[in-house]
Amino acid sequence: MSTVERKQRLEGLSEKIFLDRYAWKDADTNNAKVGDVVLVLTKDDPKFPTKEVGEIVERSGRIVTVKTRSGELVKSEVEKLTLNIEKTPEEMWDRLAGAMASVEKTPELQREWTDKFRSILDDWKLVPGGRIAAGAGASDELTLFNCYVVPSPKDSRGGIMETLSEMTEIMARGGGVGINLSSLRPRRAVVKGVNGSSSGAVSWGGLFSYTTGLIEQGGSRRGALMLMINDWHPDVADFITVKQTMGQVTNANLSVCVSNGFMKAVKEDLDWDLVFPDTTEPDYNEVWDGDLDKWKAAGRKVNHYRTVKARDIWHTIIESAWKSAEPGVVFMEYYNQMSNSWYFNPIICTNPCGEQGLPGWGVCNLSAINLSKFYDEEKHDVAWDELATTTRYSVRFLDNVIDKTPYHFPENEANQKKERRVGLGTMGLAELMIKLNIRYGSPDSLAFLDKLYGFMAREAYLSSAEIAAEKGSFQAFDAEKYLLSGFMKNMTEVYPEVGEAIAKQGMRNVTVITQAPTGSTGTMVGTSTGIEPYFAFKYFRQSRLGFDEQFVPIAEEYLEAHPGEELPDYFVTSMDLSAKDHIRVQAAIQRWVDSSISKTANCPNDFTVEETKELYELAFDLGCKGVTIYRDGSRDVQVLQTEKKEDKKDAPLKETASPSAEAAEAAPVGAAQVSTAPAASISSVSSDSGLASSGKVVDKQYKKRPQVLRGATYKINTPFGMAYITINDLDGTPAEIFLNVGKAGSDVFAMAEALGRVCSLFLRYGDHGEKVELLIKHLKGIGGSGAIGFGANRVESIADAVAKALETHVQQSAHEDHAPAPIAATLALEDFESALNAELKAGGAPAAPAAEADHGHGGHGHSHSSSASRDLCPSCGTASLINIEGCKTCGNCGYSRCG
Repeated sequence: MSTVERKQRLEGLSEKIFLDRYAWKDADTNNAKVGDVVLVLTKDDPKFPTKEVGEIVERSGRIVTVKTRSGELVKSEVEKLTLNIEKTPEEMWDRLAGAMASVEKTPELQREWTDKFRSILDDWKLVPGGRIAAGAGASDELTLFNCYVVPSPKDSRGGIMETLSEMTEIMARGGGVGINLSSLRPRRAVVKGVNGSSSGAVSWGGLFSYTTGLIEQGGSRRGALMLMINDWHPDVADFITVKQTMGQVTNANLSVCVSNGFMKAVKEDLDWDLVFPDTTEPDYNEVWDGDLDKWKAAGRKVNHYRTVKARDIWHTIIESAWKSAEPGVVFMEYYNQMSNSWYFNPIICTNPCGEQGLPGWGVCNLSAINLSKFYDEEKHDVAWDELATTTRYSVRFLDNVIDKTPYHFPENEANQKKERRVGLGTMGLAELMIKLNIRYGSPDSLAFLDKLYGFMAREAYLSSAEIAAEKGSFQAFDAEKYLLSGFMKNMTEVYPEVGEAIAKQGMRNVTVITQAPTGSTGTMVGTSTGIEPYFAFKYFRQSRLGFDEQFVPIAEEYLEAHPGEELPDYFVTSMDLSAKDHIRVQAAIQRWVDSSISKTANCPNDFTVEETKELYELAFDLGCKGVTIYRDGSRDVQVLQTEKKEDKKDAPLKETASPSAEAAEAAPVGAAQVSTAPAASISSVSSDSGLASSGKVVDKQYKKRPQVLRGATYKINTPFGMAYITINDLDGTPAEIFLNVGKAGSDVFAMAEALGRVCSLFLRYGDHGEKVELLIKHLKGIGGSGAIGFGANRVESIADAVAKALETHVQQSAHEDHAPAPIAATLALEDFESALNAELKAGGAPAAPAAEADHGHGGHGHSHSSSASRDLCPSCGTASLINIEGCKTCGNCGYSRCG
């Protein structure tokens, strides 16, 4: 095998992602033959199928035997195979180069650009966006655009249904959708047509979210949704906090569109008016589209709903983001001031990952340059000439996508031809900086990033101007107005030659640069994703055989070359950086990005609300177009979590506390902790309920819950993330259990709540002295799709974690001489079932104590490492769904909601 062939070979998860998502498929699986590399269905489940890569070693009629990469022999029907026409990246690159060059005008140009496009695709120098990779040259039906923004819904039932239909059609084809809800009248506003009142913009957002969840349950591509609302909307406070109510909005990312005026009011502690257009205006239904400035400029009436303190709204945003990383903030007025389309196409929303602000009917047209491939080892510098060539060719590659893709909505085609928006981004930045010995986030790195991204922006704009001279500018191009955008003023101040080229030649594309997360494609290629640093250099990945230890190659290679040494400080991980360093990097790159950036400011668990406020305001002051933070441990789905090791000699690689890390000690938060659960909890089935389907009265059996119970909270690592298990005592024995695992609305949260309810009911029903031991016996050792930890600390499931917490609690109580004397009694199963039915009818237990209950309680302080909270992957069913750069991604099978 040649060096080139070895370089391109994909292994493990990279190969599975390539074959499953991007390689050209053979629709007729009957063509399968011995020797073919296929994806074989190893778990035939309609909701949670599992596929493995393997080679067909035998075929008999409709049955084939596949030897998987792990050596397992699997028999399968041919219909259950994923058969690929393409087996290698080289075959895909040939297809993509030919497809993108096919729109050139002459055969000579087609041959020229096939070769040029093939040269930049080679060795993953340019990594096309997911839809381009999967569809270009493989199908005339598949869209090559990843995501869309549809116009804000018309404020009527028909308008909302129309938007719902548009969203559904786009998601069914694998696209994500952004919707700004500000066009919808606020809650309790009068609706004359039905002689009633509106349920509000947020409730309709719940409909869009619910429908996204339905689409998510079918097909191989899941929907992704971004919902936004403007800061002047009367429902803005409800929107900010909507996810704190379980089940309302569970399948959408949320962001608030913030204006310059609002930020001024925040800084100066001014009042802020919440308003909405007067719906009685004669032409309201025809002209109102969510643009309040345009409405006011036309002299139309606006109704004042109430006046609030801007800081109160701002604090609500900050506190909610601190708690659960949502909502994000988009500085929308500033975004439009910087936007090159400011004079004809205002930005109204972003795509689901937030990197692409778009007008109504705008689309994402994305690819990424892999910066890790542009290190000049001989000069210990960036290979600037090669990077310039790749950048210029890549702009033409993306411009040709606009003419190559099929359009399923004429509005999309009209808008894209009008502006020809493209988004060239990067991946592999962190790897390149490590090769250059530059510490990500340092002052030196900010100067380097300014030089690097300024250089790429210059080359990209000069390329677009050259294409315009050859093929013509985008339809809405007006040189004088175009050069007045905030972005172009900055560009031409530093690079006047760009302004001169545009004035002389025109501009092919309204925008050319976007920094997307590149989660799936970056993982496939094996480099750092987007503009993010590595989250960790050592981690564990779940496979069929258990948890496999993995290393980031560049870190592993350094340690092999320098035995006994630690990684230098320029091997920096995301959690090594301060949150402000993240924002400073984002701002340095944002200067040279005409669209936006997918970037998360990672914060430690003990990051405060006040620090979050400072961070958001720093982002605005530094010129970021938006900001999203992730406070470690604040959500049920998150990036792998870094564990800081005191003894680096024992662990030279920065590790994650991921699935194979040891479980945290079960530590009580404090014996003096008071449960603040309201009386209308499990005790709603009280001594006078008398409810029993069997006809028996259970009032003597069920112990009424006092107003106050005392107990302890145990923090235990589980395969689904960190569990906070509160055990409260009644008369010296455990009487109720609250479980906090995962985020409200997730499957994990629901299962944990149900388990807590049933355990609490069991513990308080009857006087069986051995019921605690019985509960431990039946819960202990229950296994799920994975486990975490080793030896005595191994936790098989959430149920197993409850058993371990109960054991610790009982042992502590015995040590403190609080163990109750056993009482001989029996528990009638039918009575227990009756009480359970009554409990469920009555509404059940309150929400478990929040994860942040760990703050300020007891003497255990803040943990620097906690397990990555996970949810169930809808593709393979394992507890491996994590949040990477705003996109849900499975660490086991590679499934990603964003493509």
